Amino acid sequence: MYEMLLPRDGGSMSERVQHRGKLITITIDGKECQGIYGQTILQIARANDIYIPTMCYLTKVSPIAACRMCVVDVEGVDGTVLSCQEKAVDKAVVTTNNQELFKHRQNIMKMYDVNHPLQCGVCDKSGECDLQNKTLEFGVDSQEFAVKEPARKKKSWGILGYDPSLCIMCEKCVHTCNEVIGSAALYVKPGGYKSIIDIKYSRCEQCGDCISVCPVGALVSNEYKYSSNAWESKKVPATCAHCSSGCGLYYEVKHAGVSNPFENKITRVTNDAEFDALCGAGRFGFHFENKGDGKDPAKLQLAVEAISSSDTIVFNSFITNEEAYILQKLKEQTGIKLVNYDAKKFQDFIKSYESVTQKPLYDGTNETIQQSDAIIMIGTRISRDNPVVKYACNIATKKQRADFIYMHPIDDIALQNKYNQFVKYEVGSEEGVMALLASYLIKDIPDEFKEYFDDLDIGNLSGECSVGEEEFELIVQKLKRGKNKTLVLGEDLFGHSQASNIAKLAGIINKYTDFKVVIIPSQTNSLGVSLICELDDEVGSKVVGYNEKGDFIISSSGVGDIEVPALNQQEGTFVSLDKKVVNTNVALPFDGYCLNDIANGILENKVALTIEYTKQLPQNKGFLSVEFDSLKNGFDKYGKDQRGYPLACEKIEMIKSSTKLEQISSIDSFNGTIIYRCEPLHQFNKNTGRSLLLQTTKELRGSSAFATAAKIKDKDEVTISYNNQITKKVFKIDKNIKGTVALYPTFDNDFHDDLIEQGYRFKKVEIQKVEA
Repeated sequence: MYEMLLPRDGGSMSERVQHRGKLITITIDGKECQGIYGQTILQIARANDIYIPTMCYLTKVSPIAACRMCVVDVEGVDGTVLSCQEKAVDKAVVTTNNQELFKHRQNIMKMYDVNHPLQCGVCDKSGECDLQNKTLEFGVDSQEFAVKEPARKKKSWGILGYDPSLCIMCEKCVHTCNEVIGSAALYVKPGGYKSIIDIKYSRCEQCGDCISVCPVGALVSNEYKYSSNAWESKKVPATCAHCSSGCGLYYEVKHAGVSNPFENKITRVTNDAEFDALCGAGRFGFHFENKGDGKDPAKLQLAVEAISSSDTIVFNSFITNEEAYILQKLKEQTGIKLVNYDAKKFQDFIKSYESVTQKPLYDGTNETIQQSDAIIMIGTRISRDNPVVKYACNIATKKQRADFIYMHPIDDIALQNKYNQFVKYEVGSEEGVMALLASYLIKDIPDEFKEYFDDLDIGNLSGECSVGEEEFELIVQKLKRGKNKTLVLGEDLFGHSQASNIAKLAGIINKYTDFKVVIIPSQTNSLGVSLICELDDEVGSKVVGYNEKGDFIISSSGVGDIEVPALNQQEGTFVSLDKKVVNTNVALPFDGYCLNDIANGILENKVALTIEYTKQLPQNKGFLSVEFDSLKNGFDKYGKDQRGYPLACEKIEMIKSSTKLEQISSIDSFNGTIIYRCEPLHQFNKNTGRSLLLQTTKELRGSSAFATAAKIKDKDEVTISYNNQITKKVFKIDKNIKGTVALYPTFDNDFHDDLIEQGYRFKKVEIQKVEA
C-alpha cells in the first residue's frame, strides 16, 4: 500500500511548509485516529489513549531510538518501524501488538534483564521501576542465556550517584542533559556491552534532572539512596517556592523515624519528568520548613498590637497571593504602608511598559522562548537568576536552531555553548543599549517617536555603551530568518535609575516589531504581589518586618518575634513568570500561627483559613473567582500543566501613565572596583540557603584581573564599603568569571541590613583587605 514512510526529518522543507497543520487520519489497532502532519505514530497513539510500550522515549526530548520497544507493523511496509520517530502517513494502518511484536519485546526485555542485579528490595527505584514493570508485562520469568558481567565501579558525582550495573543504557539522562538542561555533562562512553554513562564533571550543574528521567535505579541522589522505599512516601503536589518560573513538583513525605513516628519529613522532591524539568534548587532545596514555636496567645496578641501600632510593613515576594491579599486588606483598613522593594521595582517597570503597549503585562512565556528561532536577552545572568528560562533558551537553540543573542556586562560560561553572539556593554548603559536596539530593530518608526529616534546620536551612544554599530548590524542580520522572536528582560533593568525609560523602549520594540517580550520577575511571587498590593516607596518610623528586618519581626525561618509557616507548609497560590496562577499545598505541618491568624485580630471580616481568600483575589487584576480546592494538579497526556489557571489578562485594569520618552541620560561612571549582586548556582534566597544538600558558597567571587585591580588575593578576608555601610566577605578567585566585576551573594543575609541588595545590581564599592 505504501512504498515508503515519510523521511525521519518529516520531509523536505517545502513539504513541511505545504502540509504544516494539515489533519491526517490513521487507523491504529482498528481505531480511526486523527493527528497532525509531522506527528509520529507514537504521538498520535498516545493522544488517542492507545498504549505502545517504550523504555527510552521521553516526550521532552527528541526520539532516542535506543530501546526498540516501540516497534509497530504498518500495512504495506516490510518489517517493523519505530513508532517513536517515524512520522505518520495519512490513511496508514498500524498494528501495535501481535504475537510477533510481543515476542520481539519479550526478547528485548530478556536482553535488558541479563545479569541485572536482583536488589529490588533495597533499590531506590523499586516500586516505580520501568524495568520491573515491563519484565512482568512481557512475562519474563526465566532467563535462557547469560553473558559475562564486566566489573563496573559505582561512581559519585557530587550530589549524584551512578551504578553502571543497574544502567540499561536508555540514554534518557544524556539527552535531557544536552537538549533540556544544556550543560552536556553526561555522555555515552562506548564499549559495546561494557558501555556506560560518564560525565564531564566541570560542566555538571547538579540539577538532578538525570535522576528524574532514569527509568531504573542507576542514577540516584546520594543523600536519598537507601533511605526510603517509593511506596512509603506520600506525594504532595506543590509549586517550587524558589523562583518565578513556578515549576510543578511533588514533595515526597514520610515519618521522620521509628523514634519519632508522628513527625513527618520531606525525603525528596520529584516532578513530572516526562514533560518538565527542575533546577537543583527545586529538586534539592527543600529543607526550609519552620518548626514553629507553638500557639501562644500572648505572642499572637503581641503581633496584633505590633501591626496595629506600626505605620509600615516591610516584606518580600517569597509569599503567596493569599498572604499578599491579607497585607493589602490590612493596608485598606488601617492605612499602614506596604513596602516591598522587589515588587515595587517590578510594578513600576510593568506600568511604564504598559503605557506604550496598551496591553496588560507582557506577551511572552517560557513556551514562547522555547518556540523562538531568535532570542535577545538583556539585563540578567540567567543561569543564576532563573535556570528554567535558561533551559527554555537551550531548547530553542536545539530544536528551533534559534539565534540567541546574549547582552550583558559580564560573560556567562554557562551560556557559551548556547548563544551565538555575546554583546558586552558598559555597566550602567542599559538605557542606551535599549535605545540602540529599538532604533535598529524597528523598521518604520511611528510618528509619535520619530523625532526622538531621529535625534539619537547613534555613533556617540554606541561609543558610550562600548557596543559597536557593527554588532547591532550583525544582530539585524541574524534576525532576518526569524519568524518567532522573543526579547527577554531581566532584573538588572528594574533597578536602573532610568528603569521607566528602559521599560518604554522595550514596549516600543514589542509594539512596533514582531518581538514578543518576557519580563522575568525576580522573586517567586513578584508578579502576584505587584498585581495585588498597592505598594509604597518610603518606610515609616515604626516597622513590622514580614520575613524582613523590622522593630517586630514575623518570620518563617525560626528567628522572629512570632513564627509563621514556610512556603512548603502552606496552601495557596503564586503567579508564575508565565502569568499563570499556580497552586501549592502543605507538605509538612506547622505548630503555630499564620498571617491570617494575626490579621483576624485586626480585620473586621475574619476567615478561618487563608485559602478562603483564593476566590477573593482581585478580578480586575486578572484573577478568577475560583475555590482553592477546585484547582487541579499535574500534567495531562498532552504535556499540558493542569495546575491553576492563566490570568485573565484582558480583564486587568491598567493605570494610565505618560508614554513620553525621556532623553538618554549620561551614563554614570563605574570606574574602580565594581560588584554585581548575583547568587551562586541554585541559591535564590534564605530558603535555598538553608538546604542541607545544595553546596553553598558565600564568598565574593571574581577574576584574577579583579583581584589585581582591588589589590587583594585569593582567600583574603575583605571589607566592602558602600554608601557608609561595611560588610565582610572572603574573596575567592573564580576562573570561570572574566573581566573586572566581582559577584556578590546575598542569600545568606538573613535579617541584616544590606544596601547592596537594593536597587541597581551593579555597585561601585571600596574593597580593602582585613589585616590579621
